[in-house]
Amino acid sequence: MGATKTDLFTKQQNEIANMAKAIAHPARIAILQYLVKKNACVCGDLVEELGLAQATTSQHLKELKNAGIIQGAIEGVSVCYCINPKIWKRYKELFNSFFKDVQLTDAECC
Repeated sequence: MGATKTDLFTKQQNEIANMAKAIAHPARIAILQYLVKKNACVCGDLVEELGLAQATTSQHLKELKNAGIIQGAIEGVSVCYCINPKIWKRYKELFNSFFKDVQLTDAECC
């Protein structure tokens, strides 16, 4: 298997790419929007909210948790999830910087 060559890119470029990869599914976007809207730990509401199977929802939660975007705590037999504010703030800064730095005009390009 070949190398990914991530060392050719800046730390910021790699961070943005990792974040984009972590949220690159509509179910994960929906999970994040729901958690942001609730602004509290959510236990078990996500399966009903998304309309996906428990196993599918769990897999998406695992991807978000592995990326650090959400955090979870075990409460009895349930796992409760919320936004990780430190990582959320970091990614917000990265994306804001990324989009701010791009200066596009209305002129036709191609």
